[in-house]
Amino acid sequence: QVQLVESGGGRVQPGGSLRLSCAASGSIVSISAMGWYRQAPGKQRELVATITSGGITNYADSVKGRFTISSDNAKNTVQMQMNSLRPEDTAVYYCNLVGRRTLFTSPRDYWGQGTQVTVSS
Repeated sequence: QVQLVESGGGRVQPGGSLRLSCAASGSIVSISAMGWYRQAPGKQRELVATITSGGITNYADSVKGRFTISSDNAKNTVQMQMNSLRPEDTAVYYCNLVGRRTLFTSPRDYWGQGTQVTVSS
């Protein structure tokens, strides 16, 4: 069983900052990448930012220059610093992990339960 526990969501005014954190635990032998996705009401879940185990990052165009993703491979954690937040950033943010539970299985996605981020004055 692999568990992802998110923290750091909340309510902030436009222009403010939040930091999301996610910790992975359980039986997993290798992690290919970790990242964050978000889903706003009435919209599909979308990629926000990902980081590979080698440190390669990928960002949605809408957050480039405002969000920064980082990870600690030794601790199986991923963080995302979100600055200059906008009302359109309001969504439930989900932590994602791509990894293997054994050396003989294919990598698969694992998801956290989500944390609400609300940007409003």
